[in-house]
Parts: sequence; structure tokens; C-alpha cells
Amino acid sequence: MLTEEILRQYADKYETKEFINGDPSWFMHQVNGKENQETIAFIASCLSYGNRKQFMPKIQNILDYSEGNVYKWVKSGEFEIDIPDNRNKCYYRLYTYHTMNAFLHTLQNMLLQYGSIGEFVKNSISSLNDGNPSKSDNKDNIMHGKCIDAVAAICQYFAANGIEGIIPKNTTSSCKRICMFLRWMVRSGSPVDLGLWKDIIDLRTLIIPMDTHVMQQAVKLGLLKNKTASMSAARQLSARMAEIFPEDPMKADFALFGYGINNK
Repeated sequence: MLTEEILRQYADKYETKEFINGDPSWFMHQVNGKENQETIAFIASCLSYGNRKQFMPKIQNILDYSEGNVYKWVKSGEFEIDIPDNRNKCYYRLYTYHTMNAFLHTLQNMLLQYGSIGEFVKNSISSLNDGNPSKSDNKDNIMHGKCIDAVAAICQYFAANGIEGIIPKNTTSSCKRICMFLRWMVRSGSPVDLGLWKDIIDLRTLIIPMDTHVMQQAVKLGLLKNKTASMSAARQLSARMAEIFPEDPMKADFALFGYGINNK
């Protein structure tokens, strides 16, 4: 069977409501309201590395601390009670309470300045069109920015506030967790992804959340030659996936997940 046919079958098989069970995307389905969904999704994506059995409880802690109103918990500074500034206490792996506290302070500043993460991204993308007639005259470009611009804006905002590690300082690496967050926010009509930002970013520009596992599956299938999980490789693979799923390239994320499960 052709690779393209295999991937289409796996995409349909694995993009289901059941996918979210045990997946970090589960958390954004447990809260009400767009702002709460954005905020818990962003935090969940940032903590999603390593062993799921270890990081999922850490995300659950934040859901519990905030009692489901995570937007207010961050914006009001209530997180100071639950995650105080402490350099000597570990929150998760390399993240101390000090690291998490500084990260949440920067996120709080974003929410206070822009109102929401979505408004920050929308404002950042819109500013790229300022003074550029070729873009500003094109309504589609104004309403639907590119994923890479959103990734860069998020990296730059946190780097400018001295936050590194939780958020990459630039787009040299694959920025897997940010790309995963953007997939959650942009794709609509999915039992997994929320589509809250479908009018902000063009889903055809989404970049596949690339880690070593995704890269290995792509190499096995002959979709990618690069064996380094970089942004360059992630964009190359995303472009290849756009040939298979032209209207929704990130279906490939579910397809490669399914391929990996069935070929262990």
C-alpha cells in the first residue's frame, strides 16, 4: 500500500475523541470558556515533555490549584500562593518552583497587557503586516497569519523576559511544544483540537510538532532525510504532509502517531 494511503487511513483511525485520554490535550477539554482553554492548553503544552505518567500529574496540579479557572489564577497572581518563588524546590524535572513562578509571571504580564494569549498572537501577526502593502491589502493574510510567525512571537516574548528552557529562546529548535499548542488552537472540526484561533492562523501553515519519535517515523516512511529534530526539518516534513493532506496538513500528526503505534 502506498505511504499516502497508509497515512490517510491512520489519520482517520486515530483522530477521535478517545485520543485525548492520557494526552495533554485532555486538560483543555476540562475547563469552560475560551480564555481558560487557551491558558491551560498553553501551560499543559509547556509541561509536556518526558514521561506522561510524570508530567500529567503536574498539569493536573495546576488545574486543581486554579479550580478550573486557570485564566484568573494566572492573571490575578493567585499562582504565587501555590507556586511560590523557590529555587531549591523542584516542580518537575529541570523546572524549579522559581522557574515555574517566573514563567507564570511572564504569562501573567501577557494576559494583563493583551487580555489573552490569542490576542497577543493576533496582535503580533497583525503588526507584521504594518507598512507592507503586499500583505496589508490581502484580507486573507491579515486574518490568517503564519504559524512560524506565531511561534517566533511567543519565543521572543518569553526570551525578552528572561525565560528560557520552558519556552525556546528562538525558532532554531523544532519548538515542538509550541507547535503542538498552536495545532490545538487552530484546527477546527476536530474531536481533539479546539479551533479557537481558526481566524487568526491559517491551518495550512501549521508546523508539525516534531520530536525524535515523529522524526524517526518520518525517516522510516521516506518522508524525511534529516535526522535532527530542528525547525528546518519540521517545516520540511510539514510541507511534505501538505502534499498528502493539502487542506489540513496536521492530520499527519495523528497519522504518524498511528503509524508508530502499529509498527512498534
